[in-house]
Amino acid sequence: MTGLEKMKSQILDEAKATADSKIQEAENQAKEILDTATQEAAKAADGISQKSAAEIANYKERVASSIDLKKRTEILKAKQEVIAEVLEKAYETVCAMDTESYFALLEKMLDKYALAQEGEIYFSAADRERMPDGFAAKIEAAAKARGGSLKFGEEDKKVTDGFILVYGGVEENCTIRAMFDAKKDELSDCVYQLLFLIIIPI
Repeated sequence: MTGLEKMKSQILDEAKATADSKIQEAENQAKEILDTATQEAAKAADGISQKSAAEIANYKERVASSIDLKKRTEILKAKQEVIAEVLEKAYETVCAMDTESYFALLEKMLDKYALAQEGEIYFSAADRERMPDGFAAKIEAAAKARGGSLKFGEEDKKVTDGFILVYGGVEENCTIRAMFDAKKDELSDCVYQLLFLIIIPI
């Protein structure tokens, strides 16, 4: 199992435990709502005993539908919270990768986003300090392979991780956070399937 696979497995294991807990809590809340509504329905039924059986049945049906909706809402909310926590944990895990793995990821991103133009690339001060020997040459090689060139930008772009590319005054945000945000819906769907359709189907 590779380092990335271990991180993925650990995140999913932790997420499963969190999901179990949150969904159980949501179901408990739904049960409390059901118990309360049942008691209220019984009182209401006593109060409308003079009405037809059809009216009473209709009232009970509406109460049951309302309870079911509240239960589904609580469980959906719990699932959304778990998914958000998993994505944030994944982001933090990527940012905390060892230096070699982290810059290998940035190199792949650069291969994808470099353009056939002259441009600048900006890193955070922390990443520039820990940048491996020879990485600057890899940046230039990646740019050259695309028919362009890149030089290090000196301006403070408030980069926290990853990098920012600038071509002709136009910025391309290639920070890790921007990559996660851009893929949020897709990643959320993947996490949902892994957690709720495979690991703990509801």
